[in-house]
Amino acid sequence: MEKLLTERFAAEGVTVRRAFPVDTAKGHGFISSQRMGMDVFAGIDPEANMVFATAAWQYTHHVLPGMRSHRGPILTVANWSGQWPGLVGLLNLNGSLVKAGVKFNTLWSERFDDAYFLSRLREWIKQGKVTHDLSHVRGLNVDVLPASERSIGEKLAAEVQKKKAILGVFDEGCMGMYNAIIDDELLNPLGVYKERLSQSALVARMRTVRDDDASAIRRWLDEKGMRFHTGKDAKTELTDAQIQEQCKMYIAAVRIASEFGCDAIGIQYQQGLKDMVPASDLVEGLLNNTDRPPVYSEAGEELFAGRALPHFNEVDECAGLDALVTNRCWTALGLDPATTLHDLRWGEHYRGDGVDDFVWVLQISGAAPASHFVDGYRGAASDRQPPMYFPLGGGTLKGIGRPGKIVWSRVFVEGGGLHVDMGLGSVVKLPDEETQRRWSQTTSQWPMVSAVFDGVSRDSFMARHRANHVNIVYAPTAEDAARALAVKAAMFHALGVQVHLCGAVEFK
Repeated sequence: MEKLLTERFAAEGVTVRRAFPVDTAKGHGFISSQRMGMDVFAGIDPEANMVFATAAWQYTHHVLPGMRSHRGPILTVANWSGQWPGLVGLLNLNGSLVKAGVKFNTLWSERFDDAYFLSRLREWIKQGKVTHDLSHVRGLNVDVLPASERSIGEKLAAEVQKKKAILGVFDEGCMGMYNAIIDDELLNPLGVYKERLSQSALVARMRTVRDDDASAIRRWLDEKGMRFHTGKDAKTELTDAQIQEQCKMYIAAVRIASEFGCDAIGIQYQQGLKDMVPASDLVEGLLNNTDRPPVYSEAGEELFAGRALPHFNEVDECAGLDALVTNRCWTALGLDPATTLHDLRWGEHYRGDGVDDFVWVLQISGAAPASHFVDGYRGAASDRQPPMYFPLGGGTLKGIGRPGKIVWSRVFVEGGGLHVDMGLGSVVKLPDEETQRRWSQTTSQWPMVSAVFDGVSRDSFMARHRANHVNIVYAPTAEDAARALAVKAAMFHALGVQVHLCGAVEFK
């Protein structure tokens, strides 16, 4: 990527100079800590034209301090690849820069030789700006919402503001995702507050869970038909002992959530727990489903009986607020409220088998609710998380996203206020060989959703989206999806969040 970008700039008469050397001892040229990032930026002319290029997931807080104080034009650039997810890192950085109020422009490309990329690169070189088509975004006119749906949404908002709601946050801030943190001053006026919980307390509570209670969780999943791909080598394979610990974490998390009156919870895991306990992913996928193993208090009372306990992966508080609102809206409409976030991992245009559209690969980094999968729990499997990032293992909750209508959304912070983008879409069925090809190009241990966002092109979506994460929730029909979106838009609007409708969204 670095070589190709340098060549593209050179072809336009511009010399690109690396801001810091490759570390031959470490074998890479990445900025690997916040302190290193500060030191690197201290040596950069604050008025210079700066290009930030990424071909991998990076920790935004490593570079945000320097970019926040940089005064010259900034261009963020990523490769377009599933295997090397620079676009995921790019979207997180872009969302963080938006939250921080830093002016920047952004581009992406597979080989950095396509007309879209080259024309906009020239625009940035000559004018210091990049123009993208954002005509798919429009502000909500609440008066066009159907009266019934508007009334439901406003009543739900009034209930939250009167009775309040709690997001249980197990250690704030995951992997440098500055954009995923909502300040209390923005969150509290909605009636939503944080209960700041500790991951060490979660581990301690796991130690109080009895083995037979944890075994009952595993037995419930086995009876549902879920497959665990287990082995004997704990360093590289998923083991029964790891799964047992995950089942204890599931029980511990629900018990803590109940004791603190949480309406949704988020577990950081990376990096705080990776050297302490197996992955939290199985826990997270189960929590987001109404159909999940029952959990009882020490006194024998079933907790959150028959309900989902929304979980926001990687303590992404924007996703947590979204999940809370979605849960209230879908429940009020009698719809399945199971929701999850995903990374916008990659995508390609697919033509054939009734599909002719750009199809995104959405992948949460471990687990989604089984109700989102083809064949539910029977279509679900658990693989060991990759050893490089998960030394103590633990299983995922993966499957193939079932075809159907969805509502997608993203809450974000911009200009000192809360906003939400939302739109309609579909999960499409691709041939098995195409699904497997896409899985092989990304991470096969994780769930995969093949999504189309109605009325939004790839490049317009990339230019607008304020995060690497996107929330999705299913609806039985297109009419149900539009109605549920209207309720959700009304609720957010009544809470004081600025609502933006994206793509093909029409109300009857």
